[in-house]
Amino acid sequence: MSFHPEMRYESGMHVSQRELRPDGEPFAFTPANRDRLEQIATHYPAEHRRSAVIPALYIVQEQQGYVSAPAIRHVAEVIGCTPAEVDDVVTYYAMFFRQPVGKYVVQVCRTLSCALRGAERVTAEISKTLGISVGETDPTGTFTLMEMECLGACDRAPVVMVNNEHWHECQAPEDAGRLLESLKASGEAALTGCHLEVERD
Repeated sequence: MSFHPEMRYESGMHVSQRELRPDGEPFAFTPANRDRLEQIATHYPAEHRRSAVIPALYIVQEQQGYVSAPAIRHVAEVIGCTPAEVDDVVTYYAMFFRQPVGKYVVQVCRTLSCALRGAERVTAEISKTLGISVGETDPTGTFTLMEMECLGACDRAPVVMVNNEHWHECQAPEDAGRLLESLKASGEAALTGCHLEVERD
């Protein structure tokens, strides 16, 4: 007797049926962005052009703010692979957004050190202030709230990252409202930055 379910290989269950939905506006790189991608692609042997998939997706996100299904198909065509292969990359990495996001994507680290220092309360306070849940965008389109895994600044917990790049460290729950107002008023200049990066300067 086996506790494993019976696998009927003849049924074709191992053949992927995944298809990208034809949603969203058509996408194509602007001429300037296509030139950027072509320059990046020269860093790889011609037969490994598909290795430029991550830079290509970053350019997509810069151009339209998120990575849509039409953009995935366009990237696949440009770099020479299948849409499913591009989609695998998009869905694996947290820095690629699959739907429109706000001007500021506020990403709260939730891993152990940050969690022990109150990251959940930081998230809850931001959620309460904006009136949205994790993964949602506020009605003004200014803020999207997300949770992240370890950002590697455990000694400066809790850490908030904005737009995949700019950090705000030692964030207390009671500071969350002020942080949001400062972002509205001063943009990324309101953030403390990565402590290690500051030390390096």
